[in-house]
Amino acid sequence: MDRVLNRINSPEDLKTLSIAEMCDLAADIRGVLIDSVAACGGHLAANLGVVELTIALHYVFNTPQDKIIWDVGHQSYVHKILTGRKDRMSGLRQFGGISGFPKCEESPYDSFNTGHSSTSISAALGMVLARDIQKQNYSVVSVTGDGAMTGGMTYEALNHAGNEGKDLIVILNDNEMSISRNVGAMSSYLNRLRTDPSYTRTKEEIENVLTKIPGIGPNIARAAGRLKDTVKYLMVPGIWFEELGFTYIGPVNGHNLDELIPMLKNARKMKGPILIHTITEKGRGYEPARKNPDVFHGIGPFDIKTGKQFKKTLKTYTEIFGEYMVDIAEKDDRVVAITAAMTSGTGLSDFSKRYPERFFDVGICEQHAVTLAAGMARNGLKPVVSIYSTFLQRAYDQIIHDVALQNLPVVFAIDRAGLVGEDGPTHHGVFDLSYLRHIPNLTIMAPTNENEFVNMLHTALALNSPVAVRYPRGAGEGIQIAADRESLITGKAEVISRGSDIAILAVGRAVGIGRDVVQLMQARGIGVELVNARFVKPLDIGLVCDLGRNFSRLLTLEDNCVTNGFGTAVLEVLAENGIKTDLIRVGIPDEFIEQGRIDILFDLLNMDPESIVETIISRWPDIGNHATLELLKIGES
Repeated sequence: MDRVLNRINSPEDLKTLSIAEMCDLAADIRGVLIDSVAACGGHLAANLGVVELTIALHYVFNTPQDKIIWDVGHQSYVHKILTGRKDRMSGLRQFGGISGFPKCEESPYDSFNTGHSSTSISAALGMVLARDIQKQNYSVVSVTGDGAMTGGMTYEALNHAGNEGKDLIVILNDNEMSISRNVGAMSSYLNRLRTDPSYTRTKEEIENVLTKIPGIGPNIARAAGRLKDTVKYLMVPGIWFEELGFTYIGPVNGHNLDELIPMLKNARKMKGPILIHTITEKGRGYEPARKNPDVFHGIGPFDIKTGKQFKKTLKTYTEIFGEYMVDIAEKDDRVVAITAAMTSGTGLSDFSKRYPERFFDVGICEQHAVTLAAGMARNGLKPVVSIYSTFLQRAYDQIIHDVALQNLPVVFAIDRAGLVGEDGPTHHGVFDLSYLRHIPNLTIMAPTNENEFVNMLHTALALNSPVAVRYPRGAGEGIQIAADRESLITGKAEVISRGSDIAILAVGRAVGIGRDVVQLMQARGIGVELVNARFVKPLDIGLVCDLGRNFSRLLTLEDNCVTNGFGTAVLEVLAENGIKTDLIRVGIPDEFIEQGRIDILFDLLNMDPESIVETIISRWPDIGNHATLELLKIGES
């Protein structure tokens, strides 16, 4: 069976299609989306919702000369399919495959790298200003979602864009609303009227004529203008955008190509900033995603027939966190939970249902979330702010100024810390230890297993000061969680194994890697002392100093960037105490890491146990000599 998609190798091929053929193309694309995400995982619901909109954009605009910037970028899969990457969708988000987000290095059709929300209008305006300063001629379109409209950066950009008055098109892709009665014949008529260049000319001509008629003059003309504005307030649903300086068009049915294409063609000819409000349906064309768009926002591999994800054998840290929050909220009515548009992603869905009056999803507003928590803590509550590591970066000033400076008891539950896998460089949480550990008053912990994680949360809520608990994406080690909670001694590390040849200090997920290194080294007859640091701040200074004095060889191991990370903290302690020892710091290098399975990435970075052993042997080739001699003596006897 010949599919229309087989004939599409670039956006230019779209321009030969009829509307009917483009509708068939939309069905073909949805099939590819479902097959690809079912195999590789990824963002399905939003992509199913922007199929027709993406087709219309590439049909009307001349990409890559014209620029399309996708906010967040998780809805850019259709764009990738239409821009020469359809045959690579089977490797979506895989190591060596195409990214799940726009990536300039991947294609000239990707105008700007995005992975965090609410940035596209700022970037688009920057491109518009660059275009006009250089006297160039192309269109710039920002496609932003209703979720991104909860982020303050969006409004900063809209305010600036309206003030500049430059030619810019913003598509507000609203996929949380059903297609209401505003989308109909009357709305279409008003939109055609407002986007038709002759309408603008007619308004100007009428005003000019009114000012010249004897007995009417400018005063009556101004009154007529006020009447026009009054009618506009009554009839134009997007008047708020109009007041910011945008011409508002919509709502528009984002699945109707007969409506979308003429609308975009007219908007392309208009002057000044334009905002087109499209209504789309998440999950359109695949019933499980349509019914559960939240689940299919970002999903792992699943069975297409049932829509069910393939089962995991162990609970994830996220699930354990959610269960703990429900449990502690039952015991302490001062505990509140805050998240930034990630209710299910952070494991707080059950909490939100059980304790709705103590749950706050603030939208994509990480800065607000942190300061909101500070206000709550100041007045006696115990706020827990659950945000992914990569998104907490956006609230850096609030952590310092609003929480730490006042030494307020806010708990930061930092999910997705360390390498996160297939979401790639925009989502790897490998900077949090480095940007947090120099902040005064802040305690930082990282668990090595599920039981320790729960104990750390318990400890964090008992401290009367700011605390960050960072934990990785995915499942733990399968450790049974004890019924009784244990309060950890702040700044106290745990010695896991004893040895005399080398000491390894590891933190968080890296402790598991350290255990494997110990086994491999012991097989070579080399004794390793392994320490689970538990606390990155405060460090167990006494233990670190003892290790520095007793071992001539130390190695630190962390799932964070090496620069200013845990290993650097250890190095600082040794230097401050005048202790000289040979130290290797193993962690994420000073570069952005691509997407791929976490085990593949650890291998790539030489952070797998075998590579770490080779690093040790290469640095200290004589490390096993005395052990080998002892074994030989035992053999001779």
